[in-house]
Amino acid sequence: MEKVREIVREGRRVGKEDPRRVVHAFKVGLALALVSSFYYYQPLYDNFGVNAMWAVMTVVVVFEFSVGATLGKGINRAVATLVAGGLGIGAHHLASFSGPTIEPILLAIFVFVQAALSTFVRFFPRVKARYDYGILIFILTFSLISVSGFREDEILELAHKRLSTVIMGGVSCVLISIFVCPVWAGQDLHSLLVSNFDTLSHFLLEFGDEYFEATEDGDIKEVEKRRRNLERYKVVLNSKSNEEALANFAKWEPRHGQFRFRHPWKQYLAVAALLRQCAYRIDALNSYINSDFQIPMDIKKKLEEPLRRMSTESGKSMKEASIGLKKMTKSSSSDIHVLNSQSACKALSTLLKSGILNDVEPLQMISLMTTISLLIDIVNLTEKISESVHELASAARFKNKMKPSVSSEKPDAGSLGRAVPIKSHDDDDHVVTILCDVDISNTIDDDDSIHEKH
Repeated sequence: MEKVREIVREGRRVGKEDPRRVVHAFKVGLALALVSSFYYYQPLYDNFGVNAMWAVMTVVVVFEFSVGATLGKGINRAVATLVAGGLGIGAHHLASFSGPTIEPILLAIFVFVQAALSTFVRFFPRVKARYDYGILIFILTFSLISVSGFREDEILELAHKRLSTVIMGGVSCVLISIFVCPVWAGQDLHSLLVSNFDTLSHFLLEFGDEYFEATEDGDIKEVEKRRRNLERYKVVLNSKSNEEALANFAKWEPRHGQFRFRHPWKQYLAVAALLRQCAYRIDALNSYINSDFQIPMDIKKKLEEPLRRMSTESGKSMKEASIGLKKMTKSSSSDIHVLNSQSACKALSTLLKSGILNDVEPLQMISLMTTISLLIDIVNLTEKISESVHELASAARFKNKMKPSVSSEKPDAGSLGRAVPIKSHDDDDHVVTILCDVDISNTIDDDDSIHEKH
C-alpha cells in the first residue's frame, strides 16, 4: 500500500511539473486506439492482415512529446521505409536472375553492403543530428524486405502493405500532435533562452548584496535560502544537450505563431553558448562568495562602488535582453547598461592605478583580483551577448519596439531627455524639453528637427 501511495505522489509531482505530460499521454492513447482499428475492423484487416502491426509500431516509436520531434521521426520513418522498400525490391529482383543457388548469396552481400555503409554514415555529425533514426529504419526495412522477399512470392504486395501502414501510423501521429494541444519545440527553446537570461540576470543583480554585506548569525536559514535561490544559474551550465535537441526538432516544425519555417534556430544556439560561458564565470564567482577564505569587509568596501555597478549593470542588460526576447521585439535598452558596465570597468581601473590596494596582503590581493577579473570577463561577455541578441532579432525579423507616448509626469533621475514641442498658455510657441524614458533606437531614427519659434 505504501508503494502505491508513493507512485501516486510521484505521478502528481510529474504532472505538476509540466501538465502537458498528462495531455501527451492521452494523445498517445488516442493515436494507438485509432490505428488499432486496422485489427478490430474486419474490412481493414482483410486488406492489411498482419502488416497492420506496423501501424501500431509506428505510433509507439514515432509519437514524441513535441510536434517537431514527431514530425522529424515520422518523415524519417516514411522516407526511409519508401527508399529501403524500393531498393529491397530491386535487390531481390536483381538477385533472382542469378538462379536459386546464387540468389541467397547475393542477397546476403547486398544486406551486408548496405548495412555497413549506412552504419558508417550514421557517424557523420550532421547526419546523426537529423537523420539517424531514418537511417536506422532504412537498415531494418531493407534487410526485412530482402530476406522476406527470398521466401515471399508477392514481394510487391508485401512492400506496399508495410509502407501503407507505416504512413498511416505516421500521419495519425502527426495530425494528432499538431491539432490536439500541440507542444512546439521552437516555443520551448525560445522560452528556455528567456529563462536562462532571467536566471543569470538574477545572480548578477544580487551579487553585490551577497558579496559586500556581512552575514548575520541570527539569519542563517534565510541566508541559506537566499544562496540556494542565487545558485539557480547552475541549470544553465547543463542546458546544452536540451537546447541542441530542441533546435533540431524545431527545424522540422511548420510555421506557428511568430516562428517562421526557416526561423534562425542556429542563432538561438549561438546566444545560448555565450550564456553558458557567462554561467561558467558566474559559477567561479560564486565559489568566492562561499569560500572559507574571506577577504575582510573593509578591503572589499574600497572597491564596492565600481564592482557593484559592473555586476548590476550587466544584470540589467541581460534583463532587458530577456524582456525583448520574450516579447520578440527589437530593443537597444540593453546597450545602455552595457555602456554603463564598461564605464564602471574604467572607473575600477583608475581606482586600482591610484594605489588603493597597496596595503593589502598578497593572498587577499590574489582572491580580490580574481573576483575582479571574473567580473570584467562577465562584462565583456555581456557585450557579446547583447550583440548576438541583436543579430537574432534581425534574423528573426522581430518587431520594432513601439515608441512610448510623451508623458508630463516627473521622470526618474536616469531618464533621457527629448525635445518635444508643446503649446504654451501665451501667444507664442516654445520648445520644452520633456524628460521621458525613450528607446534609444527609436530616438536615433527620429529625423524630425525641431526649431525654436519666437
